[in-house]
Amino acid sequence: MCGIIGIFAQESVNQSLYDGLTVLQHRGQDAAGIVTSDGDRLCMRKDNGLVRDVFHTRHMLGLEGNMGIGHVRYPTAGCDSRSEAQPFYVNSPFGVALGHNGNLTNAMELQKELFRDDLRHLNTNSDSEVLLNIFAHELHQSSSIQLGPQDIFKAVSAVHKRVRGAYAVVALIVGQGILAFRDPYGIRPLIYGSRNTVKGPEHIVASESVALDVLAYDIVRDVAPGEAIFIDMQGIIHTQQCAEKSQTSPCIFEFVYMSRPDSLMDGISVHKTRLRTGVYLGKKIKREWA
Repeated sequence: MCGIIGIFAQESVNQSLYDGLTVLQHRGQDAAGIVTSDGDRLCMRKDNGLVRDVFHTRHMLGLEGNMGIGHVRYPTAGCDSRSEAQPFYVNSPFGVALGHNGNLTNAMELQKELFRDDLRHLNTNSDSEVLLNIFAHELHQSSSIQLGPQDIFKAVSAVHKRVRGAYAVVALIVGQGILAFRDPYGIRPLIYGSRNTVKGPEHIVASESVALDVLAYDIVRDVAPGEAIFIDMQGIIHTQQCAEKSQTSPCIFEFVYMSRPDSLMDGISVHKTRLRTGVYLGKKIKREWA
């Protein structure tokens, strides 16, 4: 269980990412990280600890740029070493940073493939680093020097074919934009929002709607299972269904344990779901034990 967020704005996003991660803190308390970009380079800060402890004023000043991604970690694969704090980064192709919420069920198999076939080295036991390198390899295979949305969607489609398990992802591609995608079953949540400002449109993707609420973004919709959303450097939204087959099969623990009660998951109120589940359980107990 982790929390992820990605923002494209007309001004610096460091404070918005910090605030967004703070309201997603319940999804992970072991580590936190932010990566931002001004279009030419990446700025990164990540470490073990709560959001408030990882980011001090000197760190925030160094996180420059109008787009970025953030992550709070609850380790379910790998270990609790600071080396496994996210987002992860690879410099080829283009420079890609990625944050992941979920679990890959074929991570061990993919690790071997990456070393044997893709000639890529992994430095941790995190399945998120596996996912990043799978995506980076497929992006390299599908793109030329002039990277376009269709190249990115082609890479995401290839990821869906190779990877099994649960994954909601935000990624930042240097000089290109922000990408978000969700596994074909929609096991982990991902929601998209936007707002219009005097300087132009701004966009956000996050694990839960509470991040959109606190940052005053309007909810557009949930990212569909298997879908990818790409926000380019001009703030233009590109979307495509990248899975051959998809269905909505969310993890039940999102509703009963992981999510904040004031969140919406696939258009469903977490608070109301918990209330109705309790009513149903009460009726069942009364019927069977009366």
